[in-house]
Order: sequence, then C-alpha cells, then structure tokens
Amino acid sequence: MKSSAIAVSGLRKAYGDKVVLDGIDFEVAAGSVFSMLGPNGAGKTTTVNVLTTLMKADAGTVRVAGHDVVTGIKEVRAVIGVTGQFAAVDELLSGRENLRLMADLKRVRSGDQVVGRLLERFDLAQSADKMAATYSGGMRRKLDLAMTLVGNPRIIFLDEPTTGLDPRSRRAMWGIVRELVADGTTIFLTTQYLDEADQLADRIAVLDQGRLVAQGTPEQLKRQVPGTHVRLRFAGLRELDAAAGALPGSTRDDQELTLRVPSNGDSKSLRALLDKLDEHTITADAFSVHTPDLDDVFFALTGHATQAADTTHEAHTTHATTEAIAE
Repeated sequence: MKSSAIAVSGLRKAYGDKVVLDGIDFEVAAGSVFSMLGPNGAGKTTTVNVLTTLMKADAGTVRVAGHDVVTGIKEVRAVIGVTGQFAAVDELLSGRENLRLMADLKRVRSGDQVVGRLLERFDLAQSADKMAATYSGGMRRKLDLAMTLVGNPRIIFLDEPTTGLDPRSRRAMWGIVRELVADGTTIFLTTQYLDEADQLADRIAVLDQGRLVAQGTPEQLKRQVPGTHVRLRFAGLRELDAAAGALPGSTRDDQELTLRVPSNGDSKSLRALLDKLDEHTITADAFSVHTPDLDDVFFALTGHATQAADTTHEAHTTHATTEAIAE
C-alpha cells in the first residue's frame, strides 16, 4: 500500500458565521491523483489554501509529506508546487524569463539547463523568447505548470488547472499530469470537469457545504448511484421474449433486441444473472455492464448540477514559491 502524501483530520474553517469546512478527513496516497469535486462555494479552494500553507485552519490537523502545515511551513513549501485557477505568469516577460525567474527564486543549480528541459517538455521551446502576453490560454497554462515544476516538487496542487481551455489543450494537460504521476509525483486536483476527474483520479472526494459526502475510486462512486444495469443483446425476438420472462423487472427494446436488467454491477450479481439464463437455456449474443457517470454521482450526492469554479468565500490560489523564498 502506498504511503500517505497528505493526511487531513478534523479540518475546520469558517468566515464569520459561514462554516466553509466542517471537520473533513481524508488521505492522499503518494504517487497518486486525488481529485476533490464540489459545487460552487463547497470549500475546495479553501482546502487547497490550507494544505499549501496560504491560509490557517480554525481546527484540525494537516500533514503534507509528513510535515505539519502550521509548525513546518518551510518544510511543506519546499516539497510542494501550486498552480491556481488562473495562470500566474508575468506577461511582460518571455516564457524563458518566467522560468529563469522561478529558478533564481528557488536557487536551483544549473538553472539554464532546468529551464531548457522544461521548455522542451512542455513544447514551448519555439515560443520561449516571446512575451507571455502573446501566448494562448493553453500555452500560458503549460508555462504556469512548468514554473510549478521548477525545483521538482513531490506534491503538486492543481486548482481547476484546465478551466477555460479548449478540449485539445485540456487533453494535453491530462497527458502531462499522467507523466508526472508516472514519475512518482502526487497530484491534488480540484476541477469543475467531471470527465477530467474520471480520466485522471485514482480517488475522488465529493465536498458539499463544507462536508465530505463521499470518497472512493471513480468506479466505487458510480456504483453508489442507482441506475447501474446489465444490457443483454439477443439473436432474435424468441430469445428476447424468453429472457424477459425469466428476468422480471427488466426493460426490453424490441428494435435493438436488448434487455436492460437492474444490477449493482459486481461480479457476484453478474454471475447470478448469467446462471439464471443458463437455467432457462437462454443464450445472449453479448452483454455489457453500464454504470452512471460522475455527473449522475455529483447530482445524486450534492443535489446540484455541475457548476463553475468556486467563488463564495474562496480566494484564488497562486504560486506559493515567492512567499516560501521570503521565509
């Protein structure tokens, strides 16, 4: 079992009478992607700000890479990188100059070599000496993440990193995230795109009104929501009729010659279903298990449709690097 890169217990935060985080607990395994989902104002960015030492909690304990975020601020900041909802690049500098500035602030040895490798890795070499103001949104996000990687942080916080990007740029960012995790980096991801969490996350936590209402793998969360079913396809109407009679509660589609059978999707229930068909000497041409997607999970758990990035009582996260250097 992987060790914990982040451990949170009893985390609470309030702004006046407004409770934003109401005693949440979770752990993030090292070398994994942990995604936090929630509607507007749920407390996602507040969580990121506390975990990255940019904000103090009212109660609870938080350990990042084994260090307490209150008593070990320097140690925490030395091992993390943070990319916020908006690219924190200096538009008056070139891509190369932005990276060089970050390398200087972190006192990185062989800074020019590090900058060169990052420009190549993020496909920014041809635009390296152009002002960042001329970059597209996707290029700025890539530069922002490249700046975060200066110093090789072990844990990276990505707070809504692909908001506003076109589909191609989003998928490019997904590829970079997968490469980072393959190299052993831990990713804490908040996102408004449920397909993004589904694609990237090893574990997901759903935050609503300051409380964690569910945690698990994407597949585990999908199985919590009614609607999982097995779809059987038959060679003809005779087989379909026989199966419908043998499986009460199923729904048939005569045109497609399919039968939809409610199921929880696990191997035990699937085996029982196939055994039932065997008992009646019925053969299905094909079968498949269908589960609700994360949109269904999100709505069922929070009562909200997917919404945009957090705004209520939430500050946008920026690079913690300059503040870390100052301490």
